[in-house]
Amino acid sequence: MPKTVLIADDSAFMRRWLKDMLQESRYNVISEAKDGYEAVQKYKQHLPDIVIMDLVMPKLDGIGALKEIKAFHPSAVVIMCTATGQKATIVEAIQNGASEFIIKPNFQHLIPILQKVG
Repeated sequence: MPKTVLIADDSAFMRRWLKDMLQESRYNVISEAKDGYEAVQKYKQHLPDIVIMDLVMPKLDGIGALKEIKAFHPSAVVIMCTATGQKATIVEAIQNGASEFIIKPNFQHLIPILQKVG
């Protein structure tokens, strides 16, 4: 049975690109979110196997959403991604329970990372 994925990114283009890539690799994208608040709500609603979440989003950023998801479900698998690879941000995401961190648009490692964490 394919792993289920929630994609959270404020860019519709990025969500579509990720969704196409994941579906080609036989992942089931069960929901999408355009901000951190929506990501938390959709996580609670769908309980996906994996979350791929942008760091910079409106309403609630990726770190805030990560904290809420991990508080709700401590074993949640959340992969953070951002266009800004600032070391402090990566450390903060990992300290708050992110499983992995990917720098956009460098997604050639995404599928191997999903296979490793999922």
